[in-house]
Amino acid sequence: MLDLNSGHNYKVTPPPQRILPVLGKVKESYLLWYKFYQDLPKAHRHSLGQRIDTLFVEVIEAISAASFLSREEKHPYVRLAIKKTDTLRVLLMVLWETKSFDDKKYITLSVKLDEVGKMLGGWNGQLTKQNSPTKAGEK
Repeated sequence: MLDLNSGHNYKVTPPPQRILPVLGKVKESYLLWYKFYQDLPKAHRHSLGQRIDTLFVEVIEAISAASFLSREEKHPYVRLAIKKTDTLRVLLMVLWETKSFDDKKYITLSVKLDEVGKMLGGWNGQLTKQNSPTKAGEK
């Protein structure tokens, strides 16, 4: 048994987790956002910043849920993640336009969210094809 109170410095590493690439990209984006969130002016940190933070969590929830559902049940969750990601983009733009976010932070986060959007769009397109009446009729 491992005694963590013995004064020894043990390095505990969590087991590697396999997650969808799009979920990994959103997580990466959120971790970046979290650093930026700490530096937001108070005027936006507890309003717009909090809403953006919540949207990130909701996108992660929607993608996580979709990853465990059957093919037919995934589509609404993927569309929800797309909608919330698009809202994130607009709210980040507002932060940038009000000078609460500098150019570098805005560009860095926007590029990552654009990648997430493309991945979600591809997933949505794939689900649309798989769930289309013609495809179902061919089975």
